Amino acid sequence: MASVKDVERLADDLQGLVDQLRNEVKNGTDFERLMQIADELSEHADNAAQTFSSVNEALMSRLNELGGTKKSSSGSQSKSQSASSS
Repeated sequence: MASVKDVERLADDLQGLVDQLRNEVKNGTDFERLMQIADELSEHADNAAQTFSSVNEALMSRLNELGGTKKSSSGSQSKSQSASSS
């Protein structure tokens, strides 16, 4: 599972690529290099989104497990059974 440290590393990678992009724009306009950097940024952004999604899914799953434990108590169970039988 992805961790917060993984997210931090991805953010650092993205920052480095953004810095490279800025330097390339300021110091010269090698469009081939700009395309390469933009492509790397895109790949890293996709990885960041995937990592965020994995972390979110893990957290939501754990919250649902914790919430499911509470729902399985006898009081909540009888309330949901009586609501569904009405």
